[in-house]
Amino acid sequence: MEATKSAIKVAALCGSLRKASYNGGLVRSAMEICKESIPGMQIEYVEVSPLPMINTDLEEEGGKFPAVVEEFRRKISRADSFLFASPEYNYSIAPPLKNAIDWASRPPNVWADKAAAIVSAGGNFGGGRAQYHLRQTGVYVDLHFINKPELFVYAFQPPAKFDADGNLIDAEVKERLKQVLLSLQKFTLQLRGQCCRSRRPNDVLHCLGKRTGKTLDWTWSKSTKTKVC
Repeated sequence: MEATKSAIKVAALCGSLRKASYNGGLVRSAMEICKESIPGMQIEYVEVSPLPMINTDLEEEGGKFPAVVEEFRRKISRADSFLFASPEYNYSIAPPLKNAIDWASRPPNVWADKAAAIVSAGGNFGGGRAQYHLRQTGVYVDLHFINKPELFVYAFQPPAKFDADGNLIDAEVKERLKQVLLSLQKFTLQLRGQCCRSRRPNDVLHCLGKRTGKTLDWTWSKSTKTKVC
C-alpha cells in the first residue's frame, strides 16, 4: 500500500492517432513492462485526440480553458514525469502532439520542472528528427529529458517489430524500452531529491512553492550542512 502511494506517476502521450499506430504500441508495451517488472512506477495513457486545435480565443477570463483542455491539463499537472511517443512527420513533431504540448504550456505551464523521455518508431531514421525537435520544444517549456538511452525503432526493417494491430512483439526492443523507463524512473527520483535538498534555498522555495502552493519554513541539517524543508 505504501509503495502505491509513493509510486511515480508517468503520463504517456502519443502523437499518432492511427488505431494500429506503432508509437501507440510502444506506449502500450511500456505500460505492460511497468506493471510486470518496474515496481514504484505507474503509466497513464493520456489521450490527445479530443483536444481542439490551439486557439487562445477559446480561453475565458480568469485563465479558464474549454472543459476537455482543463481535464487534459489536470492529468499533466498530476504527473511526476512524462513519456512521449513521437512519430516523425516531415522531419518534425506530429501535429496532435505539438498541439497538446501547446495547450499544457499555456499559463500556468504545467509541464515545468519535470522529467521526460521520448521513444519513437518509424522508417528511415526511426523518428529521430522528431525526437530532436521535441527536445528543442522542451527547452522552452522547462521539461528535463533523459539523455540516454535513446530509442529509435526502425519499424519497417526485418525482423518485424510490431504485429498487424501495432503491438510491439520484438523482445530486444522491449528490453531497450525497459531501459528507457528505468532511466526515466531514476531521473525523476533525482529531480525530486534535488528539489527537496539543495544548497540554493531560493531554488528549492521556488520549486516546492509551485508544487504545494504553501509558504515553506526552513530548518538546518547539521549532518549535511544544507537547508532542508
